[in-house]
Amino acid sequence: MIVSWDWLKEYVALEMPRTELERRLMMAGLNHEGTEVVEGDAAIDLEVTSNRPDCLGHLGVAREVAVLFDTPLKVPAAEVQQSSTPVAELAQVKIECADLCPRYTARVIRRVKVGPSPDWLVARLRTLGIASINNVVDVTNYVLMECGQPLHAFDLAKLAESRIVVRRAARGERFEAINHKEYELDPDVCVIADATRAVAIGGVMGGAETEVTESTRDVLIESAAFAAVSIRATARKLNLHSDSSFRFERGPDPESVEWASRRCCELILEVAGGELASGMIDAGTAPVPREPVTLRLGQVERIMGIPVPPDEVRRILTALGTELKSSDDDSLTVVPPSWRSDLTREIDLVEEVARIYGYGEIPEDSRVPMVPSHKTEQDRLVEKVHSVLLGAGFDEAMTTSVVDEATSEAFSPWTDAAPLRTSTPLLRGATRLRRSLVPSLLTARRLNETLGNDPIELFELANIYLPQRSQLPVEERMLALTSGGDYFQLKGVLEAILAEIAPEAKFLISKDVPGGRLPLLSSRSAELVIGTEVCGYLGEVDASFAKRHFDLRRPASVAELMLRPLFAQARDVARYRPLSAYPAVTRDINFEVAQDVRWADLLGTVNETAGDLLETVEYIETYRDRERLGADKKSLVFKLSLRRDDGTLTSEEADRLRDAVERACHERHGAVLRS
Repeated sequence: MIVSWDWLKEYVALEMPRTELERRLMMAGLNHEGTEVVEGDAAIDLEVTSNRPDCLGHLGVAREVAVLFDTPLKVPAAEVQQSSTPVAELAQVKIECADLCPRYTARVIRRVKVGPSPDWLVARLRTLGIASINNVVDVTNYVLMECGQPLHAFDLAKLAESRIVVRRAARGERFEAINHKEYELDPDVCVIADATRAVAIGGVMGGAETEVTESTRDVLIESAAFAAVSIRATARKLNLHSDSSFRFERGPDPESVEWASRRCCELILEVAGGELASGMIDAGTAPVPREPVTLRLGQVERIMGIPVPPDEVRRILTALGTELKSSDDDSLTVVPPSWRSDLTREIDLVEEVARIYGYGEIPEDSRVPMVPSHKTEQDRLVEKVHSVLLGAGFDEAMTTSVVDEATSEAFSPWTDAAPLRTSTPLLRGATRLRRSLVPSLLTARRLNETLGNDPIELFELANIYLPQRSQLPVEERMLALTSGGDYFQLKGVLEAILAEIAPEAKFLISKDVPGGRLPLLSSRSAELVIGTEVCGYLGEVDASFAKRHFDLRRPASVAELMLRPLFAQARDVARYRPLSAYPAVTRDINFEVAQDVRWADLLGTVNETAGDLLETVEYIETYRDRERLGADKKSLVFKLSLRRDDGTLTSEEADRLRDAVERACHERHGAVLRS
């Protein structure tokens, strides 16, 4: 934000050296980037953070100066002389998309004389680096830079039927902006239209067909409120950014809509003459009143570490524009001003007191009572996942959230929607927000292969971004792994994670994987299901795909798991179980089964049948032999470990359990014990 030194003097007395002003503003949160002298004036460049849109105008900065130096603030009254002609007889306004534009106001000035701006107006804009166009347009820019509320002036004669319709753009609708470039719009874009066509992109830029020129006689002044998310999406989608969109993206003062309209008309009447129609067309809804916030005075000293006089706390908050509703020796309750949308909590008020009172007033040896915050349940669960994976020999990878098009299209198991794109790539060609972590891990795997690093066992915990039509994208927390081991080894790692996080939950292993989006070997891949929700997949990557897309030379397995359903099943409280003092008894079992019998199904039957005496089931191998077993048969070999907590398990008891397992597996899966 460029601020003019001479312009600031209109609102607040600047009796301090300029360097002192710059220092105090910087210490209060408006970082000083530099100052340039422009024809006798000083252009002060201040960095305004995204939570302070009120400082994107001279009045907002002047308010900060007034509070910091305890000096009065002068705000223009914006008084206008109106004619007897009602504005409703000259124009009409209708809002058809209140979610994109909750409020739209219009005033009409007739018989203006458009021409060059007076020297004082040209000088003000020149200091800010804004070129003069004509007196009407310059006034709209002046008011924008004065209070931060964007405005627009239309040539009323060029608006069909003198009508304003705020609506969504039609799909494929074409629009020529005042920069004389044409844009293709879609229904997510809010447009300002007349009776026949779009005449402006709401909150972003006006149109060439209705701009004010020297032939203009009647003007319609727009002052409106637009949805910040809509403006941000439109500006980025069209790569069309302006001073107006910059402010609407951050949210200007909703109460300034009417004041800015009056101020604009006041100045146009002053520099271009004309006659202002009486009244204002005000369509939409008024701003919602702010909720009061209570500040306990004891919290100021507790958090800052030093006492601040209660009268000084009240002075600071009142000077910042808050309305004092009640006050006593222990607390005060205020209603934040409309231009400070960031003030919603007690801690916000404490920060304001500290910022204005001065961080430099806090001694270096002042003790601030602080205690470490408690870890969230999710943080503790993530630590457990880390522990299991590090213990299994995996290394954590950290990759970027943006990838190139080829990487983005390689794997997309969670959505068919096109990925979100960035207007400015962080890396060359990396313009897509990733929809899966696996491509990034396979890229890291290729790099490690070229460097001769072995073994390459990697995991990553990060977000993916799933597009949603007309909504914000879904950010889903994921765990992805890549291993040089096979399907069964990686499956074992996932089961170890599940056993640590949610020992009472089980993965349901499905043979089916999302068709077309996962190039995994059909016989060595599966979907993972917890309860009824598909939460992930694992499998061995098809060798030709791995070579073609990632130039991998050796086999690789991958898995990707959605953490949300996994953590929903988590049991974060550890349960103590004493170790048995009695020995375990083992029994080896070798079943002959059909090829389509899955180990997971057989394991479920074993667990259910053996009951509480079953300690572990150890899978040993799968054996196939066309000559001995036949083409449609295979052998599954595993070991049962049985143990009692209250005594030694006898061989007879172990044999009875083994026989029960054999019968159940034969009945449910056709398993036959091999001799």
